[in-house]
Amino acid sequence: MAYSEFLISALLLLCNLTGALTASCYRIEPGTIAGIVCADVLLTLIIIIITYRCASLRRQKIENADKVYMNVRANCKS
Repeated sequence: MAYSEFLISALLLLCNLTGALTASCYRIEPGTIAGIVCADVLLTLIIIIITYRCASLRRQKIENADKVYMNVRANCKS
């Protein structure tokens, strides 16, 4: 999220600096900036959720494998 905000700030700063030198500068509407920021937040949340789910499934598989191993060891002792 910070990267896109930095990019937008840099673009606006560059536009203002070149605006002093030339009269034509691409104007970014506030709605466009808001849309980019909202999309960035949404994409970040999706990535976090997917990463959390994958890590949870992997941890669960490891825990289940340990349980099976412990049960096999307990059965062999008796």
